[in-house]
Amino acid sequence: MTDSVERQLAAAADDLPMWSALRRHTQARIGLGRAGSALPTRHRLELQAAHAAARDAVHSPFDPEVVAAGLTGEPTVRVRSAAGDRLTYLQRPDLGRRLDDIDRAHLPGGDWDLVFVVADGLSSRAVHEHAAPLVRATTALLDPGVRVAPVILAEQARVALGDDVAHAMGATMVVVLIGERPGMSAADSLGAYLTYAPRPGTTTDADRNCLSNIRPPLGLSYETAAGKLAALMGRARELGLTGVGLKDELDSPPPPLPVPSLGAAPPDPPLSR
Repeated sequence: MTDSVERQLAAAADDLPMWSALRRHTQARIGLGRAGSALPTRHRLELQAAHAAARDAVHSPFDPEVVAAGLTGEPTVRVRSAAGDRLTYLQRPDLGRRLDDIDRAHLPGGDWDLVFVVADGLSSRAVHEHAAPLVRATTALLDPGVRVAPVILAEQARVALGDDVAHAMGATMVVVLIGERPGMSAADSLGAYLTYAPRPGTTTDADRNCLSNIRPPLGLSYETAAGKLAALMGRARELGLTGVGLKDELDSPPPPLPVPSLGAAPPDPPLSR
């Protein structure tokens, strides 16, 4: 088969109505076709751009003022983990789970029902874009009697840092909003981790409830995520637990995707003899 024919076959595969229809329902890279033995230039450049965006998300500095500005006057407190810089944070996950000793001493104590911890995690971009709207949407759904602590803005932080924060402040529940590890289709995904009665060094991932991929319009909307969080918090207070013993009762199986019409098959390309 000649190079010319291979190029025509690759182009025909890339343009099949089936692939165009399926791509509307997923961000996965499917039906990309090929140029010779490689990807078409357009798709290769898209892949390189996605890789660069993921690297930027991990290494871009966290700016707590961006989040604070979106919280419209809500009180905030800035803290750091025991990881002194980004390189240490990436190399020593254990330090990202512990509060800086000086910052721990300055946390406001109280009889709080809930504290939000906004943590940079592995994508400060996700936190800058989505954390403040999600905090606002969630607090709007809470019972007026729920005592919400000042929002904690945590730098170089991992999920378990929320256990340390809640324990130091005397909060019954903690919601950690954190930038998730970026992938090749999403560099701005926010995760939300709810933990009841957290204890540093004792609480495990099995004791948490997680909502992932919060990033409208391509992921969970703020309204959907806030509704799930508020419902989970209500059940957590009734049962006195979170994690594997607490199910998201709002979950329902998604509707099946429509089967695209393939239409007429493209004509076979002429073969060179």
